[in-house]
Amino acid sequence: MSKDQELREDRLVFYRNDLARIDRVLEEFLRLAGASSVLLIDKEGHMITRAGKAPSFDQDTISALVAGSFSATREMARLLGEKEFSALYHQGERDNIQLSLVGDRTILTVLFDDSTTLGMVRLYVVEAVRKLEDLFVELGRGHKEPNAEARADLAELSNLKNSAKDTLDALFDGN
Repeated sequence: MSKDQELREDRLVFYRNDLARIDRVLEEFLRLAGASSVLLIDKEGHMITRAGKAPSFDQDTISALVAGSFSATREMARLLGEKEFSALYHQGERDNIQLSLVGDRTILTVLFDDSTTLGMVRLYVVEAVRKLEDLFVELGRGHKEPNAEARADLAELSNLKNSAKDTLDALFDGN
């Protein structure tokens, strides 16, 4: 198998039309759950898309940290004899974050404050995750052969992976 084929099979590739469909699911989720913001992040720490209020923090950093958090939690699950934990919840004084695995390659990251409840978020996360998983299966069937746009996206993804790695290295090295 060539290096391009390996990259294509290992990487998520979304086109503009794909992102518009994903964004509609995220926007519907926000409307129903009353959350302030939602990000879709791949397991390597790249933000795919987001909806809602623009976060006040660096989105690349939070994306890398979310992926790292899920990776660490996967190891905890393994130690406890579980395959993986599919959801994480972090509660702050004002702000909260719910992380939910979507399929086996993305993480739905929901930011919300005390104007909504964890119960509302969890209720609608289940539906949003199901819709996104169904959409990813459908999109996966349509992306079998790469075109010029796909090849360009693969090159950009390789650059993004290096960028996320550099961000994590800088964060943990204290730079």
